[in-house]
Amino acid sequence: MRLLTLALLGICCLTAYIVEGVGSEVSDKSTCVSLTTQRLPVNRIKTYTIKEGSLKAVIFITKRGLKVCADPQARWVKDVVKSVDRKSNTRNNMIQTKPTGTQQSTNTAVTLTG
Repeated sequence: MRLLTLALLGICCLTAYIVEGVGSEVSDKSTCVSLTTQRLPVNRIKTYTIKEGSLKAVIFITKRGLKVCADPQARWVKDVVKSVDRKSNTRNNMIQTKPTGTQQSTNTAVTLTG
């Protein structure tokens, strides 16, 4: 009887662990309730989105996946957005850069005398 109870308890715990992750994903419909005034380090920001609506906000997404809402009119927010855009453009330019072509060979013969 103890073994059966222990087995059922184990199954219940396993089921609770598995089901916990289902449906816990954050939807794309992010809504800001408040805006942070604390400056975020640029090196921790992966990307951002701009939300229009009753509360206009820039939603910064950190490298760890956290979403932080900030006032789009704040100077530090504008600076961070520019920095992220520059970083993104630099990466895109590096990826899209194509070689200029093969070098033309010359049929010039060199004669050494000596």
